[in-house]
Amino acid sequence: MLKHLTLQNFILVESLDIEFAAGLTAITGESGAGKSILLSALGLLLGDRADTDAIRPGAGKADVTATFDIDRLHSLRSSLDEADLLDGDELIVRRVISRQGRSRAFVNGIPVTAQFLRQIGQTLVDIHGQNEHQRLSDRASQLSMLDDFADQTEQAGRVREAHAAWQNCMKKIEALRTAQSQSADRKDLLLYQLEELRDLAVAEGEFIQLEIDHKRLAQARDILGRLEQAASVFEQTDDLRHTLRELDDIDDAHPTLQSARDSLQAALALIDDSAKDLRHYENQVVVDPQAFAETEARLSAIISMARKHKLDPLHLHEHVATLTDELATFEDDDSQLVALEESLRNLESDFHDLAESLSRARRQAAPKFCAEVTHFMQLLGISRGSFDMVFEPTISERGHERVAFHVTTNPDFDAGPLNQIASGGEQTRIALAIQIVAAQHSALPCLILDEADVGVGGTTADTVGRLLRDLAVHTQVICIT
Repeated sequence: MLKHLTLQNFILVESLDIEFAAGLTAITGESGAGKSILLSALGLLLGDRADTDAIRPGAGKADVTATFDIDRLHSLRSSLDEADLLDGDELIVRRVISRQGRSRAFVNGIPVTAQFLRQIGQTLVDIHGQNEHQRLSDRASQLSMLDDFADQTEQAGRVREAHAAWQNCMKKIEALRTAQSQSADRKDLLLYQLEELRDLAVAEGEFIQLEIDHKRLAQARDILGRLEQAASVFEQTDDLRHTLRELDDIDDAHPTLQSARDSLQAALALIDDSAKDLRHYENQVVVDPQAFAETEARLSAIISMARKHKLDPLHLHEHVATLTDELATFEDDDSQLVALEESLRNLESDFHDLAESLSRARRQAAPKFCAEVTHFMQLLGISRGSFDMVFEPTISERGHERVAFHVTTNPDFDAGPLNQIASGGEQTRIALAIQIVAAQHSALPCLILDEADVGVGGTTADTVGRLLRDLAVHTQVICIT
């Protein structure tokens, strides 16, 4: 309900504070008394376009504030909570217009956009005037009224959640397919590179060994020549061996002499060992032009491949594993896509099952809803009128259909949308009939009726008054008359 409205320098009003009560409130006054100013102020708070003409002459800015009790408006409370704007059971909406044309909006003291005010506005206030029926022209609100009437609010919530999960999964699939499409060239390149590398088949540590072998083969003739020279030198040790025998023949146990003999003997042993090792090494050195050519070709192939991949030849073997791992991610994407597509089928099936159950409940409740609205339309003076609800198949977060409120005020003509069939006064009374039926099951916003009694008199006027009083038991009703 609307609890409080404050106006500062708004149109002709310098300062005004109004406290509103629950139930039925009538705002009366002759033409020009300023009743419409209240509607203009509320419209501004509900997101209407701000205009500097709304600023009182001589003032620098206009300031309008309203306080609402939102205890029963659960969907609005959820929306505010998600936006981090919920502050207890009260909602304070403020709009400020400066002389420079700037407009600022606030919800519970936090700046918001006019678009946000429009989004929450229909949940806060429903204004009915001549040819102005905001909430009843909204298809979502029409369907919500039917769901509330059919006691299907929770089921409708489950349908919305199922639809959101289905659509979210579909978006994931589309994103993954897009990524796969963009990565197709990369995958082809990886396959080509891996085929090249696997054909080359560089073994771990192979490049280092090839360099060693290549160097040895390249200088084989030179090495053999040097080994031959070394061998000839080692063969010229006869004098040293003769010297050792001569020293051994000296009959003296002097330690220094013995040390000299031992050292010479060790030196000759080391020379023999060295000669043996060189002979063994010589057996490994082979002058083989074909092996040299093959080794050189293999080295050249590895270096060329490494240059192509912008790598050190030493890391070419590791690069195969890196590319293989990257290629595996594409295969993981394929398996992920398969899993998501299976999930999508399940989520879509869940949504349709829930939506079909909701549809049956809606279609079962619709005739009773229409009959009750028709009853109140006739009580309100539209004696030959009737109300109908047209189901239009569609797929959305609200299920398998949307509904449209159709009326007829004369059975000789086909039914049609409310704003196309009824006159301004009839629209107000039909809207009132709908509100009366919906109020028994729904948490309606504050209802403002602007000149609802135009063209109404006698018994019908008495009926309108009694029905407004009854409606006010369920929701706040403000009548401007």
